[in-house]
Amino acid sequence: MNAFGLQLIPLFIFIGGGATMSMMYLARLALKNPDVSWDRTNNPEPWNKLEPNQQYKLFRVNMDYSKLKKDRPDF
Repeated sequence: MNAFGLQLIPLFIFIGGGATMSMMYLARLALKNPDVSWDRTNNPEPWNKLEPNQQYKLFRVNMDYSKLKKDRPDF
């Protein structure tokens, strides 16, 4: 390999890592987000089945979900 080919290796590593992480985040949004409904016949409104202490966000800042109380009606 010449010197030019060796200089491109880090570029391919970082581009491949970024593409992999973005695909993993997109898959997490598609599978874990309560706004996405894959099965409309058995679960037409998945956002109503969330418990008040269930964390569905990827990152939380100073929030303890175990201490939250239910503040919405049952449907």
